[in-house]
Amino acid sequence: MNKQSFNAAWHFTLGDSTDVWKAPAESDLREVELPHDWSPELPRSPGNPSRAAGGFFANGTGWYLKTFDAPESWQGKQVFVEFEGVYMNAEVWLNEHLLYRHPYGYTTFQVDLTPRLNIGKPNTLKVRVDNSAQLNSRWYSGSGIYRPVWLMVAEPLHIDHWGVFVTTPSVSAASAGVRIQTALVNATDKAQDVTLRTYVYDPDGQVVATLEKHLTIEAGARAESAQNIHVPQPRLWSPETPALYKVESSLMDGNKVLDQAITPFGIRSLSFDAEQGLLLNGQPIKLKGGCVHHDNGVLGSVSFPRAEERKVEVLKASGFNAIRCAHNPPAPAMLDACDRLGMLVMDEAFDCWRIGKNAYDYHTVFEDWWQRDLDSMVLRDRNHPSIILWSIGNEVMERDGRSDGVGIARRLAERVRALDSSRPVTGAICSTWDGLRVWNDTDPVFAALDVGGYNYQWQQYEADHARHPQRMMIGTESFPKEAFENWQAVLDHSYVLGDFVWTSLDYLGESGIGRVRFDEEIKDFLGRYPWHQANCGDLDICGFKRPQSYYRDILWNPVAPQYIAVHPPMPEGKTPDVSAWGWPDVWPNWNHVGREGQIFKIDVYSSCDEVELLLNDQSMGRKPASKANKYLVSFEVNYEPGELKAVGYIQGAQTQEATLSTTGPATSLRLTPDRDALRAEPGDLSYVTVEIIDAAGRVLPNADRTLNFHLSGPGEIAAVGSPDPISAEDYRGNTRTTHRGRALVVVKTSGKPGTLRLKAEGEGLPKAEVEILVG
Repeated sequence: MNKQSFNAAWHFTLGDSTDVWKAPAESDLREVELPHDWSPELPRSPGNPSRAAGGFFANGTGWYLKTFDAPESWQGKQVFVEFEGVYMNAEVWLNEHLLYRHPYGYTTFQVDLTPRLNIGKPNTLKVRVDNSAQLNSRWYSGSGIYRPVWLMVAEPLHIDHWGVFVTTPSVSAASAGVRIQTALVNATDKAQDVTLRTYVYDPDGQVVATLEKHLTIEAGARAESAQNIHVPQPRLWSPETPALYKVESSLMDGNKVLDQAITPFGIRSLSFDAEQGLLLNGQPIKLKGGCVHHDNGVLGSVSFPRAEERKVEVLKASGFNAIRCAHNPPAPAMLDACDRLGMLVMDEAFDCWRIGKNAYDYHTVFEDWWQRDLDSMVLRDRNHPSIILWSIGNEVMERDGRSDGVGIARRLAERVRALDSSRPVTGAICSTWDGLRVWNDTDPVFAALDVGGYNYQWQQYEADHARHPQRMMIGTESFPKEAFENWQAVLDHSYVLGDFVWTSLDYLGESGIGRVRFDEEIKDFLGRYPWHQANCGDLDICGFKRPQSYYRDILWNPVAPQYIAVHPPMPEGKTPDVSAWGWPDVWPNWNHVGREGQIFKIDVYSSCDEVELLLNDQSMGRKPASKANKYLVSFEVNYEPGELKAVGYIQGAQTQEATLSTTGPATSLRLTPDRDALRAEPGDLSYVTVEIIDAAGRVLPNADRTLNFHLSGPGEIAAVGSPDPISAEDYRGNTRTTHRGRALVVVKTSGKPGTLRLKAEGEGLPKAEVEILVG
């Protein structure tokens, strides 16, 4: 199919007014470019029906409208529009005809426009998006056509949508067997003789195999073809070497190309075994995993390819080798990035089955839609070498067998295997919440899975292994505070394949689930307004590392640097309580003017045998650290400004040193773009880190100042934000208050070449500027 972006020149209005039908071009519709999430454009409020679960963002109903011409060249062809993701309850209309309804907000769907298309005339496509029924999610969902849209034009004789499936059933260093299954569609009223020509390209773009197959496809029928090739000395895909091959499939009528499809794939083998663990290309690997929600932090749920790519980049830079897509199929662009960058993926379908967790969540349509949505996930994603596991659900209420839970688990798992038998099926199972059943009641649902997913249940590993020695296990969710215990269980047991922390990257919604609570708030599961970030990520909502990420560095890599984390002074008479998903509210901050002589607790994360802490070169003591003390040692120190130094010793010899100093006064702003050259196409992004620094270039950890930003050139400020989980500021606009000395500005291109100039200014600081080249 000819596939082209269909993101430009849409018009949008919030609300469900019939005026949209009467006068679709009136001024109450503003032009937008997709992808688009309207929720961050509206004020957050404690009265919004999304409540703490949805981050107190507004939702509602909106209409999108696009007028386009259907050229005469489309006559006799099939025309489709593909929506990668619409949240939620989408209705698609063409020229006043309702064509399709799609309730689930996370699966990709295709709509056939052909029967209602006016060839040679303008056509009006309208999409109604209804996110008004709340609550329908346990986290921030966003609202709108938040992922890209594509127009597809095909000959009546074409390669089916998601019709190419590539597997590598045999893999060795010497040779790989590659199987290519291709589905072809004949929408004509006559049988057709065609040729399927297939080229396989290696990562350097060189042809390594050519195949041809002649087929006859009956009128109105769908046919499938299987082709097998051998690739000598293949370059194997792995997190360290993410080599990508490519299949070019051409459907030919003589010398005429009727259709063409390009399918990237990777050559790699997977083996799952309770005794040997997970083998990738014959080598053992443990999953250093993190759960990831679909939103893109300060952008909301809007899904630009660069936003998805950066998400993978920052996680990989922090040591993760695996992502669990919680709790729904992710954006295709994220999977593309995982393929390119080398990140393993657990692709997950649902957060609930028949029994819901909220009044208006997926359980309302599960019976009618589960197979279509499961098919969408598997058929769309099965060529990605990064995906190693399919998950059919998260903490579903039927996990203990109630409401035909065992039967549902079997049907879903069997459906996945029917579409793709090359990967195992898992599901994330936690304890039973109501106390009416016990852990062992989950055994029948576990039996329907190939790999058992354990949410917060590392204590069950050994007992379950004794009862089910062939069961393979993964920690599909774990508490940050139990990082040591969870990772030690992974290292100690071959049948425990890895661990996925909740969560690797912070997200909007589930407000304050990872907060430090005080007094009356201790009984509240989620935080009260203005809490709106979860505050449980190893990385914060801007992608900056938090203290627990540095601790995990040491768990995963014994030679990782030591880290000094200072506990803040507690409010008078208050006793802190760190939530189950939280981490102590520590920070590398030795700026406490006015608190001289006050006792501060200091944690040092270290893999050394011992750690000595010095303040201004005076020893504050030497204590054991290492694995025996879970790589953490604490000191109490009377505050005085200057330098803290943690010296690490192994077998008595000094091996490491970390320092933390009191900074000087703020002198300037520092703007650091993650990319200073962008593509001249709509929606490319640069993430600009904004820091308040002293004369020595050190970030001021107490500097919370309001900054103003201005952008000139071919682009716009897409979002501003900070890691402050209780800020009441908007993520849209050009003003933001730094949090602990930092903020983030996301700059988006318009599609034209030129130079973007971002300027920042704040009271008492000189203006700062950075240039970003576009083109």
